[in-house]
Amino acid sequence: MSPDPFNALNPDQTVRVLPRHLAGPGALDLHTAWPFPFDDDWHLHPADKGKVFAISPCARLWTLFVPEPDKRNKGTWTIGVSRVPFGHLAWQIPFDATTPVELLHDVHAELLDLYSDRDRLFEDETAPHEGYALLLGRGWSHDVKTDGTQTFLAPEGLGGVRHRYAISGSSGPAWRAWGGYLSEPHWQAHFSFGTPTKLVAAFSASLGSTEPLHRTVQDIPFHTRQHLFVATTAAKQPPSYSPAVLPAAAPAAGQIR
Repeated sequence: MSPDPFNALNPDQTVRVLPRHLAGPGALDLHTAWPFPFDDDWHLHPADKGKVFAISPCARLWTLFVPEPDKRNKGTWTIGVSRVPFGHLAWQIPFDATTPVELLHDVHAELLDLYSDRDRLFEDETAPHEGYALLLGRGWSHDVKTDGTQTFLAPEGLGGVRHRYAISGSSGPAWRAWGGYLSEPHWQAHFSFGTPTKLVAAFSASLGSTEPLHRTVQDIPFHTRQHLFVATTAAKQPPSYSPAVLPAAAPAAGQIR
């Protein structure tokens, strides 16, 4: 086994690394993952055992964080959308809490943009190829199967996106993304049928971005270190992984409309 390329660095040293899908989750605080206007009718609802909901003013869109620190995936972030307030889900996206937080941020930012024209949450006209076009431009491989799936793998083979383009009779997700080997991923995300392709495109664009991610050495997973490229090092940054950090002024409950 090759030596750890980060051994010579202080654990508190901040580095900028690529590829993104192997960088580890980063600072999983709500400020970073949820760019919602909580001072403008969006509602934040802490619940039991560290769970936290973010709910739109119309109560048709919500996101949920459930921490499970003793599990391999450390918990789950989930986006859910209904056609009527608190109704049956039209579609949903669960992410492992080990998903890089920058990817979560970019999906939620796109979600907020879609929410500005709420019909786009249910009737997205984005072509499927936009969900993976950027990955092809970044050197990801492409394999099409006759079972109705196509798979895009990262250049080093430790990350991927799978698209079910033939939906007839399918009960699985329309899109699936992961970091690491598919048989034992470091993180996973599942986009159910009905999920706007715009959100998939935002996720894959963030996934394949060449903008390095900031991490402290101590927060980079040991099992991915040999596959990371260090872009730059920087001074010590604020500590990472504080998933229960709430926005400074959480609105009171009971104001949903």
